[in-house]
Amino acid sequence: MNGRDLVRSVKAVASVGAAQGVRTVRAAWRRHRADATGLPARGAERARVPGLVEGAEPGPGGGVVRFSRSELRILVAVNGAVFWGWDGAEPEPSYALAGRCPEPDPRAVLEPDKDGGWRVVAERVTVAVSRHGAVEVLTPGGVTLRRDLPPRWWEPVGGGPARWMQRSEVGADARFFGLGGRASGPRLPDGTYRLWNTDPGRSFAPGDDPLYITMPVQLVVSDGGTHLAFHDSSWDGTVTLREGEEGAGSGHDRAGTSELRMDGGPLRCWVMVGTPARVLLAWASLTGAPALPPAWALGHHHARWGFGSEQEVRRIVTGYLEHGLPLDAVHLDIDHLQAHEVFTVDQDRFPKLPVLAEELRRDGVRLVSIVDPAVKALPGHAVYEGGAAEDAFVRGASGDVVEGVSWSGEAVFPDFTHARVRAWWGGLYEERLAQGFSGFWHDLNEPTSFAAFGESTLPRSARHALEGRGGDHREAHNVYALCMARAAYEGLRKLAPEERPFLFSRSGWAGMQRYGGTWSGDVATGWPGLRASLALVMGLGLCGVPYSGPDVGGFDGDPSAELYLRWFQLGAYLPLFRTHASLRAGRREPWEFGGEVLEHARVALVERRRLLPYFMTLAHLARRTGAPYVRPLWWTAPEERALRECQDAFLLGDSLLVAPVLDPGADRRAVQLPRGRWYDTATGRAYEGPGQVLVDAPLSRIPVLARAGAVLPVHGEDGGLELEVWAPARGRSGGGLVVPDGGDGWDEPEIERYTARWTGSRVVVEREGEDGGSAPPYPVRVRGAGERER
Repeated sequence: MNGRDLVRSVKAVASVGAAQGVRTVRAAWRRHRADATGLPARGAERARVPGLVEGAEPGPGGGVVRFSRSELRILVAVNGAVFWGWDGAEPEPSYALAGRCPEPDPRAVLEPDKDGGWRVVAERVTVAVSRHGAVEVLTPGGVTLRRDLPPRWWEPVGGGPARWMQRSEVGADARFFGLGGRASGPRLPDGTYRLWNTDPGRSFAPGDDPLYITMPVQLVVSDGGTHLAFHDSSWDGTVTLREGEEGAGSGHDRAGTSELRMDGGPLRCWVMVGTPARVLLAWASLTGAPALPPAWALGHHHARWGFGSEQEVRRIVTGYLEHGLPLDAVHLDIDHLQAHEVFTVDQDRFPKLPVLAEELRRDGVRLVSIVDPAVKALPGHAVYEGGAAEDAFVRGASGDVVEGVSWSGEAVFPDFTHARVRAWWGGLYEERLAQGFSGFWHDLNEPTSFAAFGESTLPRSARHALEGRGGDHREAHNVYALCMARAAYEGLRKLAPEERPFLFSRSGWAGMQRYGGTWSGDVATGWPGLRASLALVMGLGLCGVPYSGPDVGGFDGDPSAELYLRWFQLGAYLPLFRTHASLRAGRREPWEFGGEVLEHARVALVERRRLLPYFMTLAHLARRTGAPYVRPLWWTAPEERALRECQDAFLLGDSLLVAPVLDPGADRRAVQLPRGRWYDTATGRAYEGPGQVLVDAPLSRIPVLARAGAVLPVHGEDGGLELEVWAPARGRSGGGLVVPDGGDGWDEPEIERYTARWTGSRVVVEREGEDGGSAPPYPVRVRGAGERER
């Protein structure tokens, strides 16, 4: 033990108590010893590059280009996505892909290119390969979007996984987004980002990296076009981004660069090009349609670590009812479990949990349960005994079951990369359903194992099934939470086949949207944490995960009344709208912050309830198209540089622009408007874009603007569906989509399309159909028809 580790061990014992502190010290040393003996020594390495091109062989969708020291397979799929893999790497097996690899494009042709290279020409994209192995992606018009330089490998002389590096160049004006959940976005600044799902062990703010969800997914936006690049390897790695510089007309532009370094895994890449909407559609068709939440999950959720008893839950729900505040779900944290053991209930604090759940459901409130992957290593405990009988738990290189530390104490961890284990775990949710829970909240699934020093996760030498291929935690770590979510989702589909599963997960990887969503994790209480909340939601949406949201108010600490309210107002326009706080934090109920905050919070909650049909429509559209609910301002105009630079406002669907207040003391704020007319939904005042305008932002509300011509489905005063129409500019038309939803179940409702246009002195709204337009089946309310341009 070195001096630094000794200090950390003493601090661990002091901070979490003697028993748990000693456990974390032992766990840290167990992990250290396991990796010292279970991982092969790296030793000497050989560096390798592809070498010179030697020939090519056409194949479906492209073909294989052979080099003196490697080979490159290129495939263009029917959806326009491009795949390439070095050293024989294929698209499968892959945890990211949903089902089988897409069919090759039969029209894609491999042909010789200049200077001894080759190229694959398809309708939507051209891929050029130089004689040294550089791969260039071009638009049909010949504009280069991305150029991957020849890769480099470092191979252990004694055998084993090779490290590799891929350096890429993009346009000088390009901006980077994505890489999973990053607090310093949504546009990613220059720097190095780690690709290793990590529990930071404390509240985080912008600049903290890595966090719980990392993905090798980059969305790159430039004047030439938009593209998404996904390097399909789940190993630990880093991405170093550097934005380019334009030469101010001198012709000496410096390209933007992305340098990816991975500790192992295949060197394979997918690239999708086109408009942002087309790119996310292709990404969803590749990695899976986002799960559709039940309607109640789009309402307001209240959570807290420390409810403590049935009486406390009833008190909170009664407070919402008495104050006239809409509430749709209450989340129970680890304090409702028996000694923090998963799939149990503390019978002293929650003696009649199913009765409580039924009472709350009658008031329109659902219960959501936390579920951690760690299982207390306790003989006689039902979950532990069942898992041991299934040989479900992760083993080390020595063959012994790996033990770590969680809230319940010494714990073992299921190997979710085995289909049999997933089936066993999915069946355990029957106990949760019997207790009355309607949704599930996966926590600590990076996976986290508390340790006094070193990484707080399983040993890298731990063995995993990896669907029968076999491997260790270096490859399985980043997909552990994804496989846990799959286990729960598939289990719930069997246990409650008539209901849409609702689950969200703190950690995950590419493709996690197939099973649910996520939340911010332990975001710091403070104005920087508020900014990080928006960055995470927007960045995750651009990686294909449309349903997410923060802990409103921040996880730890005591927010001021102003900070809490501004966070609450932002949360009301995000997909997952959840207040939450730690055991040590201040209260998060709106009435705890005084009468003024209570009244303004009520307005935000009522507006969220009014917009639920719009949120439900966005959820259906996300499932069908991959488009996130929360979109950057450049979504429909990525060529507009001013919009690419805007990071403090967003589009909610196509119709609303939300400009949250992210700084203390502000009662006005500048808003960058996309092209067209926009109405302030509170005042009706009209503004014309593109350009920047100054908009009032009193404490009572944040600026929300509606696009002229928008048709939004909302709840009317009687609770029924109503169309809210914002008048188009004179001489123009507008429209919108509505997906009516029963709230649950698996029916695929029809997408209803509506148009709005001026006819004489009034705005006429029609529903489109095969036989032309018809009158809408819902009441219509037109707003903004009397406003002039300002």
